[in-house]
Amino acid sequence: MTMLRQFLIAPSLARLIQRERGGERVVEGYFPDRPHHSIFVRVEEDRSSLILSPQGIEGSSEERTDIPLAQAQALLAVASGQVGYVRTSLLLGSRQIQLQQVTDPGPLCLLLVEIPQRESEAFQPLSWFGPEVSAERAYLRRRIALEGLPQAPEVALTEGALNSVLDLLENGFTAWSMPDQGAVPAEPGARSSAAASLPESLRAHDADEDADNLGIENDVIRELARSLRPQRR
Repeated sequence: MTMLRQFLIAPSLARLIQRERGGERVVEGYFPDRPHHSIFVRVEEDRSSLILSPQGIEGSSEERTDIPLAQAQALLAVASGQVGYVRTSLLLGSRQIQLQQVTDPGPLCLLLVEIPQRESEAFQPLSWFGPEVSAERAYLRRRIALEGLPQAPEVALTEGALNSVLDLLENGFTAWSMPDQGAVPAEPGARSSAAASLPESLRAHDADEDADNLGIENDVIRELARSLRPQRR
């Protein structure tokens, strides 16, 4: 059995991760609460679904039924509230992490980490994770869609957090503190395999960005990031 832990993340780090690893746009429409479950419709780039979820839980316990896009769009039009976000998936060692950059009804950057229940007490967030909001219902996507964005605190961008993300993106390493476990290198070819699993439109977009050296704005972000690193003597 797994648990979902949720953290805030500095928006600049979220943008850097999404530019390097790509992302998928998702729109969800939510309907009024029921006593023991909730119903919502989800439209992804290659799939549309009607989802039944136990009240207050998102993710592992969902019952999902695929529906035609036209029906999903009709349901979105009559939903009580919507939330739109860009989803980027990462595999760090054995951990599944999902970055969600909420764009509608407003900007908010979240990290969801899937953790086996037996490891929940030993789990230590990485240095680039912001404050944990797992216990705060206001950060559930359902609550955001129906009630609006919570008053999220500003997440500071620290040098240690920036270095950790750059090490992950550039070298495929993450220093995740676990009992009897040090830094976990990514498997050879993991990044190329992950890219191959993206939709064709995203792969084409990534190829265009690579051809343009990721664009002027991305160059500026990366150069700024490197300039903040301490100089080795």
